[in-house]
Amino acid sequence: MELIKKYFPDLLNQQIYRLSSLKNLYAYWNVYVNLVSRKTFHDFYQQHVLFCLGIAKVFYFYPGSCVMDLGTGGGFPGIPLSIVFPHTKFILVDSIRKKIRIIEKIIYHLHLKNAYPICIRAEKLENKFDFVVTRAVNKINIIHNWIKDKFKYKSNSRIQNGALYLKGGNLYDELKKFPYAIEYPLNHYFEEPFFRKKKVIWISNME
Repeated sequence: MELIKKYFPDLLNQQIYRLSSLKNLYAYWNVYVNLVSRKTFHDFYQQHVLFCLGIAKVFYFYPGSCVMDLGTGGGFPGIPLSIVFPHTKFILVDSIRKKIRIIEKIIYHLHLKNAYPICIRAEKLENKFDFVVTRAVNKINIIHNWIKDKFKYKSNSRIQNGALYLKGGNLYDELKKFPYAIEYPLNHYFEEPFFRKKKVIWISNME
């Protein structure tokens, strides 16, 4: 949690409390369902929470925005983002029911009023969103086909509606079809070695 406080010094007490509660909650539920890789659980706040909050370093969700967390898995990045953006609605989507059931319990424990988990495949959703966020679900060009018709046309933000991908490594092949994609290297915001090749990729819904 010291890393979170270091990079987000303006968090409110309630936000700090909720973020501080995450590791114990996930430690408990991980015994029943593998929500977070056991190989990386020792570095929970850096590799999971702070990485997801990289989106909050490069982008601000306006109040009233509606965001889909595609393939939320263990609730990342949707749960950390819903804590930091309490006036934005997050729909946490995954097709694995047992994970969604545990995420519901975590959200209930945290008293989050703006996070809504749903068990469904993203392409079957009829809702429209301002933004889609996702972490390590699939290659960008594949995800794009799933979500290209899921966006609201009118934007209420400073940038066009679209998708925000948390990615790592060389993305040359994945981004060939998206010449207007913008890369935000997270090592510009976080000094830890883990973030050297981590990025947030923004792709407009117009592509």
